[in-house]
Amino acid sequence: MIRHLRACLVLLCQLPTVVTAQSPVPLTVEAALDREVVAPLLEAFERAHPDIALTYHDRSTLQVNQRARTANPAPDVVISSAMPWQMARVNEGLSQPLDSKTARNWPAWAKWRNEVFGFTFEPIVTVYRLDLARHMVPPSTHADMHSLLRTHQNLLRGRVTTYSPSASGIGLMLFQQDARYSPRFWDLVAAMGAADVSLENNTQAMLDGLTDGTYWLGYNLLGSYALLWARSHPELIVQIPQDYALVMMRMAFVHRDAPNAEAAKIFMDFLLGADGQRVLASDTPLFSVLPEVTGPYTAQRLRDQIGERLYPIPINASLLAFDDPLRRKLFMKRWSREINILGP
Repeated sequence: MIRHLRACLVLLCQLPTVVTAQSPVPLTVEAALDREVVAPLLEAFERAHPDIALTYHDRSTLQVNQRARTANPAPDVVISSAMPWQMARVNEGLSQPLDSKTARNWPAWAKWRNEVFGFTFEPIVTVYRLDLARHMVPPSTHADMHSLLRTHQNLLRGRVTTYSPSASGIGLMLFQQDARYSPRFWDLVAAMGAADVSLENNTQAMLDGLTDGTYWLGYNLLGSYALLWARSHPELIVQIPQDYALVMMRMAFVHRDAPNAEAAKIFMDFLLGADGQRVLASDTPLFSVLPEVTGPYTAQRLRDQIGERLYPIPINASLLAFDDPLRRKLFMKRWSREINILGP
C-alpha cells in the first residue's frame, strides 16, 4: 500500500505545470493625435490597466476617417480632430453608446447621444518667428494678419504657411469655421494667396518650417502641438488671436464593430474620468474638459484668460453640415478662386 502511494506521488510530480495566468486583453486605438503629445495619458492608462495590451496607431485625419469606415477588423476606439468627420461616422451608425456613470455625467456640450465625446479643449493659434518681429509688429488678431499680408506682401512672400484644406480634415474644418465667424475671411485667403502661402498637411510640418526659418508666420495651427514645440524652440512665439479664438476638441468613440468592446469602454472611461483628465491638465497641452479638474491646461483656465473671445466648435448636429459633399465642393471652389496659387 505504501509503495503504491509513493508511486502515485512520483507520477503526480512528473505531470506538466498548468499555467493559469490570462493573457492581456488587446485594445486597438486609431487616432489623429501625435503619440509624443498624448504619451503621458497612454502611459497612465497602461499603469492603471496592466491587463489591457494597448496598440496605438498615430495617423492623419484622412487615414483615421478611412479606417473607421473600412478597416477589417475594425478599430476598438476612434479618435480624431476632424470633428465633422467624427460626427458623420457616428451619424452613420459606426459607434456604440457608453452607459457608464462617467459618460452620463460628461458635460452635455462636449458629447452627442452618449456615443461620441470631446475630451480635449485645444485653442487654434498663430505662430511666428522672432525674425518677423524684427521687421513688423506681429499680428494679434485676424484683421492684423490680413493687414500684415497686404502691407508686407513682398517681405512675407513664401514665408507664410497654413493648412491645405484639401489634404487635411482639421484644416478644412477650421477654415469653414473662420468663414462662419469672420466677414473678412475670404479677403484673408486672397491675401495669403497673393503672398504665395505654403499649404501643409499638418501642424508639425508647419512647425518644422517655422523652426528652420523657411516660414516666418503660421496661421491656424493646433495650439496643443505649438505650445509643446515652443517649449524647446524659443525662437517661436505662440499667439492666441485676441479678436476670436477657435477651440477644437478631439472626439472619441467606441466603434460599433469593436473586437474588444469592453476594453474600449474601459479606455473611454479613463479618458473621460478624473484620473485621465488630470493627466491632460497637468502633463499635456491638450487642455482637459472636466470642470472639477485643476492644472495649467484646463478649459476653465483658458476661459478665465481669454473670456468671451473663445469660440469652441460645438459638438452637435450642426457639424454634419460641414461634411455635406455639396457644401464642401462649393467651399473648395471658392477657396481655389480666392487663393489663386498653384498647388492643393
